[in-house]
Amino acid sequence: MSKFYITTPIYYVNDVPHIGHAYTTIAADVLARVHRRLGHDVFFLTGTDEHGAKIAEAAVAAGLEPKAFCDRIVEHFKRTWRQLDISYDHFIRTTDLRHEESVRNLLSCLYERGYVYKGVYEGLYCVGCERFKTEEDLVNGKCPDHNREPIVYSEENYFFKLSAFRDRLLAALEDPNSPDYYEIKPATRHNEVVGKLRVGLSDLSISRAQLSWGIPLPFDPKQTTYVWVDALINYLSGVGYSDDSPTFERYWPADVHLMAKDILWFHAIIWPAMLMAAGVKPPKVVFAHGFFTVGGQKMSKTLGNFLPPAALVDRFGIDGARFLMLTEIPFGQDGDINLENFKARYNAQLANELGNLVNRVTSMIHRYFKGTVATSQRSESDVEELRKFVELAAKKAIERLVEIDFVAASETTREIVVRLNQFVEETQPWQLAKANRESLAEVLYALAEGIRICAQVIWPVMPASADKILTQLGLPPAPQSDPLPEVARWGAAGAGFTIQAAGEVLFPKIE
Repeated sequence: MSKFYITTPIYYVNDVPHIGHAYTTIAADVLARVHRRLGHDVFFLTGTDEHGAKIAEAAVAAGLEPKAFCDRIVEHFKRTWRQLDISYDHFIRTTDLRHEESVRNLLSCLYERGYVYKGVYEGLYCVGCERFKTEEDLVNGKCPDHNREPIVYSEENYFFKLSAFRDRLLAALEDPNSPDYYEIKPATRHNEVVGKLRVGLSDLSISRAQLSWGIPLPFDPKQTTYVWVDALINYLSGVGYSDDSPTFERYWPADVHLMAKDILWFHAIIWPAMLMAAGVKPPKVVFAHGFFTVGGQKMSKTLGNFLPPAALVDRFGIDGARFLMLTEIPFGQDGDINLENFKARYNAQLANELGNLVNRVTSMIHRYFKGTVATSQRSESDVEELRKFVELAAKKAIERLVEIDFVAASETTREIVVRLNQFVEETQPWQLAKANRESLAEVLYALAEGIRICAQVIWPVMPASADKILTQLGLPPAPQSDPLPEVARWGAAGAGFTIQAAGEVLFPKIE
């Protein structure tokens, strides 16, 4: 069985989760679910980043010790992921002892191999970003993301020899035959990173002397590990790097690191270089999605457009929120989240098209055949055309999900729903009920079978709704052991459907 290891970034716990966190995590969850249904051995890692100056500041403001503050915020993340039906395999925290041991092990390895040295760093540092800034990064002397002036930072630190890896990183990104080969997606992000990489690299400060909330360096306990270096190592510790575990051998390298584009450089350049220095393979794919605004503005509590994921769940339901988040913007591009657009698309695609289709077909099967309809040996040309259309569209939708093209997958799946609704109008079952019950049975079976296949295809995005559809068709919920391409094949459910009664409304219309 081939493996699939997918990660989200670990989220900073200076505040509660917002829809930006949810966007990345839902996308990772969909990929994890798709690959499980493709028969892969999946490990899905998410978690929280809990060290650094920003956390120490937030804890002081809350009147708590840093660890107690982190414990409180972490529960918000875990509760949110439960609300969104996130199927992670492990939730890692950078305050976990296992993670701290991984950090010490990797940094010791880099130090012993001669890739770490002591020096003096002087520069501008934004506490909000936990990053150094150049003058070009600032707007009117302030960090544009946090609207605050960076501090002038000068102290003795330890540095990682990042500059030594420029050529090796270029080869790894451009030569598929390189033993270090990895990909940055989408292509626009690859081009951005390679262009910046060609200019050259500076060595990276990996420690802080004036910060106590973090992991001490193993070779100099007076210095604390830079929070970004600490955070990146979670991808190793999450699968047992510090334990000399067979789990690590089983899952590493990561197949996809998923994140927003603002942290791409750390993941696409600094992290692979650290791994190369330690003799560990880089991840296979680093995928950076875009940013979004809310109602045309950057999301902000001050502006009043801060959206916690629970607000979307309350309005659209769990699966509605998952679906709308992933299909509003082509994954990888920037875009805008507009709740009125969400409502219009929810009503059009989920309530009117999919929900109404399921209700119409199950109601007709119950009305005309007392809930039981079976296929016949006849091969009507219109049913054969429908079968070919649905099978091909389902195959394409699954491929698009694997390619991390959620919008295209949704559009292809919607084509199935639209075609099934058209088929109802073309065949007019209510007229066949008066004239040809054999044809009526064949038509209703074909419609039910098309709906069943559609349910299997939407399951990774809307698992609860897909299972409800299958239940309304008299079938068991989708077991993850059933290979998706197999169950999306026409006739895979057997010779017929037995429906007990019309089910609940899947997607209540929002007025």
